[in-house]
Amino acid sequence: MSPSLTCTSLSFAWPDGTPVFDGLDVAFGPGRTGLVGVNGSGKTTLLKLVAGELTPTDGAVRTTGEVGYLPQNVTLDTALRVDEALGIAAKRAALHAIEAGDAAGEHFDTLGDDWDVEERALATLGELGLGHLGLDRGVGEVSGGESVLLRLAALLLARPDVLLLDEPTNNLDLYARRRLYAAVASWPGVLLVVSHDRELLDLVDQIADLRAGEITWYGGNFSAYEDALAVEQEAAERMVRVAEADWRKQKRELSDAQMKLARRKRYGQKMWDSKREPKIVMGARKRAAQESAGKHRIMHEEKLAEARERLDEAVEAVRDDDEIRVDLPYTAVPPGRDVLTLRDVAPAYGARVAGVFELRGPERVALVGRNGAGKTTLLRTIAGELEPVTGEARAHVPLRFLPQRLDVLDGGLTVAENVARFAPGATNNRIRARLARFLFRGTRADQKADTLSGGERFRAALAALMLAEPAPQLLLLDEPTNNLDMASVRQLTTALESYEGALVVASHDLPFLESLGITRWLLLEGGELRETTPEALTDPA
Repeated sequence: MSPSLTCTSLSFAWPDGTPVFDGLDVAFGPGRTGLVGVNGSGKTTLLKLVAGELTPTDGAVRTTGEVGYLPQNVTLDTALRVDEALGIAAKRAALHAIEAGDAAGEHFDTLGDDWDVEERALATLGELGLGHLGLDRGVGEVSGGESVLLRLAALLLARPDVLLLDEPTNNLDLYARRRLYAAVASWPGVLLVVSHDRELLDLVDQIADLRAGEITWYGGNFSAYEDALAVEQEAAERMVRVAEADWRKQKRELSDAQMKLARRKRYGQKMWDSKREPKIVMGARKRAAQESAGKHRIMHEEKLAEARERLDEAVEAVRDDDEIRVDLPYTAVPPGRDVLTLRDVAPAYGARVAGVFELRGPERVALVGRNGAGKTTLLRTIAGELEPVTGEARAHVPLRFLPQRLDVLDGGLTVAENVARFAPGATNNRIRARLARFLFRGTRADQKADTLSGGERFRAALAALMLAEPAPQLLLLDEPTNNLDMASVRQLTTALESYEGALVVASHDLPFLESLGITRWLLLEGGELRETTPEALTDPA
């Protein structure tokens, strides 16, 4: 039987009663499916329901075969060895006991037919770039990106029939991403992946678009999906224009009909007042006129209501993925102005910057390198969060740092209150007016930070930093696209288009970096910082 995943009448609501799914029916067969949708649409929730980490309010999830799940945030027990994290420790122990001459039956039962378990494990680690780890090494020595790959290696070794991946490229460097792409491209069973990574989504066979608790299917990869969506949206916008024209026409016809009826009523009243006809004739004529007028009015009102309904349906079909549009004149940095100077900086750990590195004017710098190279440490040192062991990191303009964890927000405060912390001199009206440009309009600005979705939280943190006083003329961003959906990535890109200061972005997301108009590419490698090009950032293997 082919592996499959089926959700029947699936319903789920959060403890506070907020519904996520209400009677969802969907099935996934063999092949690679990309699950897309705006932040908060329920993508991660659906994967957790399938993986059994959440229980449906109603309905059922059925799978044929084993399910493997790679969550968005991978945490491994640091006390484990690599073979324990891979789930093969018991089989290895049994294999070693047999090789040592212990012929106890339980060893053969534990090992089964998996006599090549060590070879397969080492081969899998090698394919994912983890060959240097070995099976006896402690997990505590593994970096964040390596822990994701280690969890993926465990899933590949287990060979589940259904594989669920939730933002698997988060925390992976460029080289690790290439290895993940290869694993996804060769996956033989059912694969369901949630990601904002374009390159990864271009490897799938179909796109499942989750919106308002329903899934719409699109054949082909993400690029084909975008093309189809563009055609669909163009047609939807045309329908809006047609429906608007029809609605205006029905409004005019109703207005004209009301004017005609008013004239008839005045004429009938005039005839009644002048008593030119017998009273019984005029009364019958008046009743007939009233009945006709009522039918006429009802007919036009029904036509107008139908036109309004068609317009509402047409508007609903047009996606309202708003873009951030902000005017930030006070962030401007004149060309040639000193922005940042690094002089023989040796951070607490990671790469050092030998000699003098200078950033001038509104340059846009991409900071790239392997996981563990020291990009975050360098940014934290520039931001003043870490003292360098030697040397000096000096910013000549106001700067702000947006870390991966988004911990610049106080979860107990509202969005507006968080922004006020960074701009204490701004009035409440000014803060709300500027927040509206970051899509926090009206009561949305009064949401507590800890109730926001991932994309909303990022947008709020970005607003807090970019609207801070004094205005930041140097902005440091650390992996800003992690956990963002494609719409949020576009919103971030448009917001940064309005930013006129200097920008340093650490990211493994090449398409995103290229969309920012990067002027300098810096690579942290081998303990040193050097200039590079996007073309050079390919897997040397």
